[in-house]
Amino acid sequence: MKHILKYSQRLCLATLLALPLSGMAANEIMIVDRPAMGNAANYPAYRAPLHGGRLLKLPVGKVQPRGWLLEILHRQKNGLNGQLGTVSAWLDKNNNQWLSATGDHGWEEVPYWLRGYASLAYILDDEALKQEAQVWFEGVFKNLQSDGFLGPKNTSNGRPEVWAQMIMLWALQTYYEYSGDERVLTAMTNYFKWEMTVPDGQFLEDYWENKRGSDNEWSVVWLYNRTGDESLLPLIEKLHLNTANWTLQRDLPNWHGVNVAQGFREPATYYIYNGDESMLQAAYDNQAEMRRRFGQMPGGMYGADENARTGYADPRQGAETCALVEQMASDEIMMGITGDPAWADHCEDVALNTFTASMMPDMRGLRYITSPNMAISDGKNHAPSIDNSLRGMLSMSPFSSRCCQHNHGMGWPYYTEHLVMATTDGGLATMLYAESETTALVADGKTVRLTETTHYPFDQNVTFQLNTDADVTFPLYLRIPAWAEGATVSVADGETATVEAGKYVCISRTWHDGNRVSLTLPMHLKTRVWTMNKSSVSLDYGPLTLSLRIGERYKQRDSRDHEIVQDDSHWQAGVDASLWPAYEIFADTPWNYALVVDGQNQPQGFEVVRRQWPADNYPFTPDAVPLTFKATGRQIASWGFDDTGMTDVLPTFFDARADEEQTIDLIPMGAARLRISAFPRQAPSTTDDCVE
Repeated sequence: MKHILKYSQRLCLATLLALPLSGMAANEIMIVDRPAMGNAANYPAYRAPLHGGRLLKLPVGKVQPRGWLLEILHRQKNGLNGQLGTVSAWLDKNNNQWLSATGDHGWEEVPYWLRGYASLAYILDDEALKQEAQVWFEGVFKNLQSDGFLGPKNTSNGRPEVWAQMIMLWALQTYYEYSGDERVLTAMTNYFKWEMTVPDGQFLEDYWENKRGSDNEWSVVWLYNRTGDESLLPLIEKLHLNTANWTLQRDLPNWHGVNVAQGFREPATYYIYNGDESMLQAAYDNQAEMRRRFGQMPGGMYGADENARTGYADPRQGAETCALVEQMASDEIMMGITGDPAWADHCEDVALNTFTASMMPDMRGLRYITSPNMAISDGKNHAPSIDNSLRGMLSMSPFSSRCCQHNHGMGWPYYTEHLVMATTDGGLATMLYAESETTALVADGKTVRLTETTHYPFDQNVTFQLNTDADVTFPLYLRIPAWAEGATVSVADGETATVEAGKYVCISRTWHDGNRVSLTLPMHLKTRVWTMNKSSVSLDYGPLTLSLRIGERYKQRDSRDHEIVQDDSHWQAGVDASLWPAYEIFADTPWNYALVVDGQNQPQGFEVVRRQWPADNYPFTPDAVPLTFKATGRQIASWGFDDTGMTDVLPTFFDARADEEQTIDLIPMGAARLRISAFPRQAPSTTDDCVE
């Protein structure tokens, strides 16, 4: 399953495969639900009395991307995130709040931008980017207050406001992982001691900080794991009690899309402190509740637009780009806390199917809201069809909004950092699949290099090569996605064994230099029927969800034109706006198709077409994507645009389908800036299928 519905405690007892690989002793290859807990961690693990922590993030830069992921990071460097310091007025150093005690701008935008920018700089080991990041970190240290406060001192209704500090703490954590600069630990310790002095009635009372206190809790956990200062642990309790209640039954304390993407995991973060597994369950329940009400659609997200609204759950509703990257970050944190491979499945679902389509291929513009069904991406005001009365909610622009403009940059660097994680039993776990090279400590501190070769998610084959200066014994855990039924693994040219989907295969052995592991993740067509959304159907091929290929006509616009961009756009003086255009995207081909399916909802005329890998290593465009598909559709003449000009809601079962069947082209959802991904079905042949 792609969605995480329930947490159930499962002992990490390995189940022995019936067929151990040739020439290897028994117990060397096992199927496990979770990586084992051990006392041989080579990286900061969860210190007593904390709970959880099945997987540990490697320091930034230890996982080096290759292939399409490296290409994306280079585009990010040359695109909006990498160049935003020279474009956005909110990052203007002159009189900036993070560089001057008397500053007047940049409060939220600087840390939003810096946490992704710094991670990108250290992964790419780019000197110019690193030097720029250092300017801002030095500014933080220079302006520390004597009472321990960190950053701009803002107040709301006379109470201290600390949301921006929560974001900057994450950026500082990345900087420490790269540099080992002890000033980070001192600054965080003093700041947390200041937080402990704030009376509860004045703490986390403002809107954003109240919903997102989990971000602050996570930083306390991070710091304690490195310093062991137990005096800070009660702050986790204080943060939990003053954060919005994310433990409601069948309800959430807030329905703002980004708040949900960040806030849903708060009980799981609190579980680290108190060990109550009902808290862990609450995080799973929050994830499920949002998707039960507003997530009856493909792509991993939910139809919140900005705020989820009753009656607005059609797949034309979408998610902010901020919500996409925050959900990915939450999935990555949940991977570490629980070890549950379902969170990695979900992270890939969001990243590969929705996040890639939220930005222009050159990453110099992005869309504020991206939906599974969107046949237009223009700059008009589409309220009330969309939950915001501003223009530019759907256009591609370097100024889609102050939040997403600055916050989107953490998505791919954080994703890169979590491709491979350490385990507490001295091993490694491959969590998110992409071509890469990881240098890490295993066993009793020996260094190994794990090279992953693959075109995943466009190919089912993944190969790992282990290089080591001396033989070393440690466990290697390979996540088997829940969709990968019939997956197989082979080690060191031995026999091939079938492994179980939705679990890990644990290979524990003595590794020699040059040993190879081959993993095959069979990609098959699967369908999902969204019963709460007019029984629309979506198609999955491995981790990829498919969309109708729509001809995309781009209209270039001036990104200073507030007719198509949001009013909070502010440029630095002297910026050449012609280098940063906005775009509206219009459909050049018909898009209003029902998918012809049989009684088991299998698409008729389905065909897989494989194409050459793109020379530029960027596969997320309609023309370059190496996997395309064919199916059969029938047009629905009544399905068009609504009175606001937005893609209309799904047609009903009773809306007439054309008599003529047509072959339609499908592409992976992440390559489609315009797309239909939740399809009406052809009128079913039996009343059993007629579910509205």
